[in-house]
Amino acid sequence: MSTYTQILYQIVFGSKDYTEFLNMENQGSLFGYIVGVLRKRECHPYQVGGYGNHVHILTHLSTTVTLADLVRDIKKASHEMMEGDKNLFMLFPGWQVGYGAFTYNISMKPVIIKYIQNQEEHHRKISFKEELKELLDENMIPFKEEYLLV
Repeated sequence: MSTYTQILYQIVFGSKDYTEFLNMENQGSLFGYIVGVLRKRECHPYQVGGYGNHVHILTHLSTTVTLADLVRDIKKASHEMMEGDKNLFMLFPGWQVGYGAFTYNISMKPVIIKYIQNQEEHHRKISFKEELKELLDENMIPFKEEYLLV
């Protein structure tokens, strides 16, 4: 039998110390680069976006890749890309150590895509840290607030 999966992930991670580094000039370059990493790992990039100091990725995983390996590869490759273009990413301090990953039923795909596309508007109301805490609470994931800062 072949292997069949449909696990929709929203992956979220931010910059060290919540440093704002994304702007209208550089975010397209970063998001496009992440799309390339996802495709290289045979993961479908449904939506990549973010705002200011963090990134949201909506994808499914290839049957040949683990979540931890995928996030590691995205962070490492995007870090190297941004380090290579200091003019465009001069404020990038590096990525935080961890990440959040949340699964959804495939029927939620359009809702999550819209959510990621509307990050700028969303963050007029709440910070990334508040958003992350809401995502963790909604998904019933226990956390210690002091670890959200690393």
